[in-house]
Amino acid sequence: MAEFSELWLLGMLLAAFAGGAFGTAIGALPAFIFTGFLVMLGEGVKILAGDLSGIAGVDPAALQAASITDELGFGPVFGPHISFAAGAAAAAYAASRGKMDTGFPYHEAKNIAFAHGPKPDVMFVGGLFGILGYWIATISVTLNLPWDPIAMAVVLSAVAHRVIFRYPLIGKAKKGLLNMKPFAAEELKEKQAPGEKKHRLLVEPWLGHQYKWADVTMLGVVVGILAAFITYETGSVFLPFGISAATLLFLNLGVINIPVTHHISLVSSTAIVAATGGALGDFSMSALLLLGALFGVIAALFGELIQRIFFAHADTHLDPPAAAIVVGTFIIAVLAVAGVFPSSAWVPLPF
Repeated sequence: MAEFSELWLLGMLLAAFAGGAFGTAIGALPAFIFTGFLVMLGEGVKILAGDLSGIAGVDPAALQAASITDELGFGPVFGPHISFAAGAAAAAYAASRGKMDTGFPYHEAKNIAFAHGPKPDVMFVGGLFGILGYWIATISVTLNLPWDPIAMAVVLSAVAHRVIFRYPLIGKAKKGLLNMKPFAAEELKEKQAPGEKKHRLLVEPWLGHQYKWADVTMLGVVVGILAAFITYETGSVFLPFGISAATLLFLNLGVINIPVTHHISLVSSTAIVAATGGALGDFSMSALLLLGALFGVIAALFGELIQRIFFAHADTHLDPPAAAIVVGTFIIAVLAVAGVFPSSAWVPLPF
C-alpha cells in the first residue's frame, strides 16, 4: 500500500509538472478559460445524471461518479493553482530574462494572455510552479485551512514568483496605494528601472475598464444574483464559476470591456449553499438571490481593493479574483464556525 501511495504521488507530481508546463505554453489566461469549460462540462454531467434518473439504460451513479470537475477542471490538468499560476510565474520569469517583447501596455510580466509556446526553459519553470501549486493546495486541504485551497495556492504562488525572480511585492505607490487617478490621467513614471519598458504608466490597474468603485459594486450585485439563481435552479455550486471563467474567452480574443466575474460567482454561489445547508429548495429564492447579491458585492469590492494594493503598482500578475475568493470563502467559513450559517458548503473547516 505504501508503494502504491508513493507511485500515486509521483504520478500526481508528474501531472502537476506537465499541467504547469502546458499552461505556460498556451498562456495563463487561455489555460484558465479551459478550466471554465471543464467545470461547465463536469457540472453539466452531474446535473444530467439527476435529470436522467429512472430512464431505462441510464446509470445515474456512473454519471455522478464522473470526476471531470475535480480531477480535470480543478486538478493537475487545468487547476488554476497549477496551470494558471504556473503560466503567471513563467511570464514573470520570461520577462525577467528579456524573453517577452509583445507590445503589452503594462510590464511584460503582467501579460498572462501571452502563449509562450514550446520554449524549454520557460516551460520547465512553469512545470516547477505547477508542482508548487499542487503542494500548496494539498497542504491547505490536509490541514483543513478555512478558505479555498486552490485560490490560496494561486495567491501564494504569485508571492513566490515575485520573491524568486526579485520583483517587488507591492511596488512603489508614490501617489497613494489606492489612488487610481494617475491611470485615468495617463501619468507616466518619471524613471524606468534598467530593462523596463519606456513610457510605462505610473499606475497599472488590473482591468482598465473595471476599477471604479461604483462599477465594481454594480457588477457584484448583478453577477451575485445570477450566480445564486443558477445554483438555486441546478443545485451546482461550481457551475456559475465555470460560466464566468468561460466568458473570459472573449476577453482573451480582444473583445473590449468584458468583465471578469468568476470570484463574484463562486463566492455568491457558495454563500447561498452554506446559508441553507444545501437545502436550497426550503428557502425563498428571492431571499437567496439577495444574499447572493450581498456576497457578490463583498467579493467584487475585495477584488478591487486587492488589485489596488498588490497589482496596480507591481510588476507581475498577482491575481485579484483568487485573493478575493480566499477572503470570501474565509468569511463564509467564519460564519459557519460562528453558527450563523449551518454549513460552510465545500469550504474546509479546521474542526
